[in-house]
Amino acid sequence: MAKILCICLSSTIQRTVSFKNLKLENVNRSTHYRQDASGKAVNSARVLSQLEKGCVKCICPLGEKNKDLFLELAQKDFLDVEYVTIPGFTRECWTLLDGCNNSTTEIVVGEPLFDQDIKKCEKKLISIAEKNIKKSDAVLIAGSRPAYFSNDVISTLAKITKDNNKILLADYHGTDLNETLKICTPDIVKINEEEFLETFGYDSSMKESDLIKAVSEKSIKYKNIFVITRGTESTVASDNGVCKECPVEKLKPVNTTACGDSFSAGFIYEYLNSKNIQKSLVKGTWCAARNAERETPGTIV
Repeated sequence: MAKILCICLSSTIQRTVSFKNLKLENVNRSTHYRQDASGKAVNSARVLSQLEKGCVKCICPLGEKNKDLFLELAQKDFLDVEYVTIPGFTRECWTLLDGCNNSTTEIVVGEPLFDQDIKKCEKKLISIAEKNIKKSDAVLIAGSRPAYFSNDVISTLAKITKDNNKILLADYHGTDLNETLKICTPDIVKINEEEFLETFGYDSSMKESDLIKAVSEKSIKYKNIFVITRGTESTVASDNGVCKECPVEKLKPVNTTACGDSFSAGFIYEYLNSKNIQKSLVKGTWCAARNAERETPGTIV
């Protein structure tokens, strides 16, 4: 069994609220709601644990004021979580599901910044991560970096991963990805089209043929795999300049939150087992589709 470590700096308590017909500027009464331990890498970890029990561990920071709720929700899903405690709250996000239009609206609520210096917390998190990286076959780092962490925390975690010769899937973008690429190369960079264009300064109106060329050029430059998800359009990937596409499944979605996280889980799981890019794309696509059919963010069952 391959061992995968998921590192999530933006851990979240996700509340998914369902409505028969959601109308703006009206009083809306929900039919029901659910709570889940979440955050991009946590969502990926849940899918990985469903693909193979015991193959994944998750590391994240948790706010001291509501960490018990997060841990209770994680335990319900049999997630193996190691954490560091930070001041304040773990952030909360809300997903609004409109049953009439089969639409998903996500509301991300950032917690207020606090005055305390959390350098000790950050140092402890890096230490815990390094210990677990050494025992893992692959590391998935996903999600945004909260403002209270140092600018180089993600690139530091990435470099530790590569210094230990572990497979790294980077599912983050912008400054954090560019800073990572300056000091080490993730084996797999998986981001969506908007993030790819923004990170590398491409025109947002780029044609598909130009996008494929750009992805190929980045893959050649860094001698790695780039995977670009595009919502309902086919996924584009390049392995050291060799381009591939994989169509998405056509389905009636229930909740599209964490489809990208589910894709990452399926991709890295299959890649560790087969080292076959096309099979990995298919597995990732399958996981994303199963997630879209369910209310829970980051699930295939």
